[in-house]
Amino acid sequence: MKKNRAAKYISLSVCLLLAILFVAKFGGRSILRLYIEMGVGSCRKIPILCMAPEEGIISSDINKEYCAQLIPYKFPKMEIATPRGFAVVKETIKKVYYKKQRSQYARAVIYLTYQPPDFFVNLFPQLKKQGRFDNYEFIKRTMSAQLKDINNLTDCFFVIMKGIFIPDLGRQENARMVEFSLADKRGFINYNLGGPNNYFDSNVIDKQGNYFKIYIKDREARLALDKVLAIISTAKTLN
Repeated sequence: MKKNRAAKYISLSVCLLLAILFVAKFGGRSILRLYIEMGVGSCRKIPILCMAPEEGIISSDINKEYCAQLIPYKFPKMEIATPRGFAVVKETIKKVYYKKQRSQYARAVIYLTYQPPDFFVNLFPQLKKQGRFDNYEFIKRTMSAQLKDINNLTDCFFVIMKGIFIPDLGRQENARMVEFSLADKRGFINYNLGGPNNYFDSNVIDKQGNYFKIYIKDREARLALDKVLAIISTAKTLN
């Protein structure tokens, strides 16, 4: 009896081990994707998780007349100029501030975040092993991440970061993601136009490697992409 029981356990253990090896070899990618979809969301639920940046916008002709109409704001370590009629809020990087509705900011609002050069490298030092890595490379890898391209844990990490970094864009059927380049800045804009409200999520890196996030809920759909680029052009660091 004992020999039969031991043989049974050994057989079950071997079968379990073979099943694990089979999943790891043939089903690992699918399981990783399923894990992310359950935790973050699917392409159907969050379409932008399956988008990659479109060809870049290169703009060297910022509307200076429009910039002159903007109101300057100074915060610790950064300054920016924004349109009238928007609440301007300086935030830290966290998921809550743009995922949940805040009644006190029911009107048009601009959220701002600033981080110094190499912030993301220092936050995730294990990424240094992948070679050249700075704030721009981190944001580029994050915005380029897609569910269909998940092959390993690093891919999972960047898809999760994408889900955290990209805020509410309204109904995403018309959402777009584009790379942009200004005179002294570059980055990525995720935006959604054409509804009762416009949404703009700008991830901006200047020549010194400073990172700015400028997230705009344009509740009266007053802003177009060229005006958002003008706003981005005014973002600067303060010593």
